[in-house]
Amino acid sequence: MSKSEIAELPVLDAGATVPCCPPITAGELSRADAEKMAAMFKALSDPVRLRLFSKIASYPGGEACVCDISDVGVSQPTVSHHLKKLREAGLLTSERRGTWVYYQVAPSVVAAMSALLDLRT
Repeated sequence: MSKSEIAELPVLDAGATVPCCPPITAGELSRADAEKMAAMFKALSDPVRLRLFSKIASYPGGEACVCDISDVGVSQPTVSHHLKKLREAGLLTSERRGTWVYYQVAPSVVAAMSALLDLRT
């Protein structure tokens, strides 16, 4: 996958209980499923991105303004870069309100990642 390509997101349909990808214990992942999931895990493999993701996920109401989460020890342009990478991987959604951008965790994508790693059979 090229750096400019946005991963096709494996998400759960509203109300669905079956993730896009089978649990890891169900059998070998297809190449396409492995690439989709690897892009998401890769986005979370950076400590700054993981901190930003955690701040947004734990923010009251499940939504955070960029102005409230930018104190992670890097410059504002770097924060914006990392938030963009999390959005491209499908882990965050965003909405511009006036001059600020508000971020939310994409729950269906996180549920798909969790279901992939569910070792219960």
